[in-house]
Amino acid sequence: MKAFALVVVTAAFSAGPISDSPSGVARAPLAVPVVFKQDAADSLYRAARDAMSRGDYNGAANLFQRLVAQYPNASIADEAMYYQAFSLYRLGGSEKLKAARDVLKKGKAKYSSFGRGEPASLRTRICGELARQGDEECAAEVASAASKVTAKASAKTSTSSSSACPKGDDEDDERIAALNALLQMDADRALPILTQVLQRRDECSVALRRKAVFLVSQKRTAGTADLLLKIARSDPDSEVRQQAVFWLSQVPDERAVDMLEDILRNSNDDELKDKALFALSQHRSGRGSAILREFAVRPGASEELRGKAIFWLGQRASQENNDFLRSLYSRLTSDELKEKVLFSLSQRRGMDNEQWLMNIAVNDRENIELRKKALFWAGQSGVGIDAIIPLYSKISDQEMKEQVIFVLSQRGKTPAAVDKLMDIARNDKNPELRKKAIFWLGQSRDPRVQQFLIDMINR
Repeated sequence: MKAFALVVVTAAFSAGPISDSPSGVARAPLAVPVVFKQDAADSLYRAARDAMSRGDYNGAANLFQRLVAQYPNASIADEAMYYQAFSLYRLGGSEKLKAARDVLKKGKAKYSSFGRGEPASLRTRICGELARQGDEECAAEVASAASKVTAKASAKTSTSSSSACPKGDDEDDERIAALNALLQMDADRALPILTQVLQRRDECSVALRRKAVFLVSQKRTAGTADLLLKIARSDPDSEVRQQAVFWLSQVPDERAVDMLEDILRNSNDDELKDKALFALSQHRSGRGSAILREFAVRPGASEELRGKAIFWLGQRASQENNDFLRSLYSRLTSDELKEKVLFSLSQRRGMDNEQWLMNIAVNDRENIELRKKALFWAGQSGVGIDAIIPLYSKISDQEMKEQVIFVLSQRGKTPAAVDKLMDIARNDKNPELRKKAIFWLGQSRDPRVQQFLIDMINR
């Protein structure tokens, strides 16, 4: 089957009985050229796709049905049947789902392509929904499709080489749809099959394993943590391991924390460590933050990963993390990591971080770029305008004065900030600073600014 890609179109089409006789009785139909029939089918198809793109799935289903009924031999009739079924599926409800299943059944009888790829995956998803509603026929079909996954897997493992792996992932999508449907219907039956899939090590199964690990993570059972831990430790594919580590963040099990700590200590895979840092930041255990703090100061760890640890510490509202980051700042020698600390602390309001940032901004022993960053983040974190305005006269460095002007411009809705910018534009002795203030005043929506600029032009 051709690849189905959604497009936005703006065509409309309506059709009905044609009659031009005075009595209104339709005459015998004229022979219609093939080209016209194709054009008419295309117009109806575009109208149906337009309805689908607007979310009018009922209208789309009806239009696709008309296309198939009126132009069964059109080159796009197979796509119309697929999208008719898809529209009915999106409408939901037992009757619409059964109608969608029937459309796909007719399509399979007419088109060989309906037995695989997207139509087959859609049928499995539809049957999964019906099975959950008690449809016995679909329940049996889903169980059968899911059980075939491991049988096919064994055959491929024994007969396939990497060069024989299928090019597309249609078959994998169909299998995953079956496994997902079974998982929603009967997790106890699905998890052993998923486990067998994840035990495969042949190259042809990589894409399937990547999808299967997500399914495992979505069902919280006693064995979920064990399976994710095993995948994270032993799967030969880096992305599969990373996905397992990522989903360990959702598992409330202290063994997951042990595993994540072990990855940070012993793994040579930086991408895996990145996922471990995130997972620890999401774990509710207090040990998660403690491990992140230890990693942030670890000698020999990459600066990028230490920066990630600092970032995630800033996302946890903890006084212990807050105090640690302030203390860490003074011990760091990397300006890049110091900048990460500035940002992280700016995210934690109500812990006196605004004043701490202001202290960095006025400390002339600090790197000028860090001072500018500290002032910017102090302004973003809500420090009072009455604390920013006096800075302008207290500091002598031109770069810092320019940064004060910029920070004031970000408070353009505050009259006091606009007043200060107008004062600088009118009275500062440095022409470059006056021009900076005028530029940012030009971006302001304060109604006083227009007259102020006109007065400056005319003076």
